[in-house]
Amino acid sequence: MPNWNQIGSPVALPKVYIDGRLVDAGSAGVSVFDHGLLYGDGVFEGIRIYDGRPFALEEHLERLIGSAKSISLTLPLERDGLRDVVRKMCRVNDITNGYVRLVVTRGKGDLGVDPTKCERATLICIADNIALFPKSFYETGISAITASQRRARPDMLDPKIKSLNYLPNILAKIEANRAGVQEAIMLNERGEVAECTGDNIFAVLGGNVATPPASSGILMGITRGVIIDLLRRNEIPVVERPLTLHDIYRADECFVTGTAAEVCALVQVDGRKIGNGKPGSITKQAINYFWAYVAQQER
Repeated sequence: MPNWNQIGSPVALPKVYIDGRLVDAGSAGVSVFDHGLLYGDGVFEGIRIYDGRPFALEEHLERLIGSAKSISLTLPLERDGLRDVVRKMCRVNDITNGYVRLVVTRGKGDLGVDPTKCERATLICIADNIALFPKSFYETGISAITASQRRARPDMLDPKIKSLNYLPNILAKIEANRAGVQEAIMLNERGEVAECTGDNIFAVLGGNVATPPASSGILMGITRGVIIDLLRRNEIPVVERPLTLHDIYRADECFVTGTAAEVCALVQVDGRKIGNGKPGSITKQAINYFWAYVAQQER
């Protein structure tokens, strides 16, 4: 492990943790034979930092550990060690409000796909800043299209595994970029709404909030769970049920949630205004509840 006490802050270049070493971000790297690079064989978590504290850290670590177990990947550190790395990387990089990415790859192997050729996993921790959408969009809302790229079927790849295989999401994001919008809604194999490229989606219909269930092939987002709990605590009904594009088009309001996205209104989909085309009252309440919850966690 690195000698954390010898690292001063703030730093000119962000430091990256790779297998017990601290290196400058500009010179950080892994082997070209790393199976994370060659095959997307690995898992990751993105964790928000608010006022110097990792948000929902235990939930993120639990999901990382579960994802690793699911793909038979032995983590280089136990939970306490992972927690320690996340917190110390924030200090090393002087991150008060930012983002940490924990990545665990299968490690260095050969050019074959066999994971047993990888002797040990590679652990990477990056602490930096992030802004998924420009600040103005959190006031006005974002627009989306429906992507032609579908979510992988749950019987092909369990969506609860947060793996390094994000190519379907990237292809959907390319479609959004070409359409000049901020997001793309991905459907599942049944044509139901699943999620966006990096966020979960909610629709407000007649005062009730609905969001796709796990059976729709979604990643069960940490922020998604927080918002569901906060809305219910404040007596706003939330149901987890399959949604169609018709539900989205006719919704009074829509919003998305995610670690990077936080909570943001979705005001237009496929050229159709959602409601009056502005962030709605329940969306604004969800945003306020979220930030009040974050402030409470900081204390």
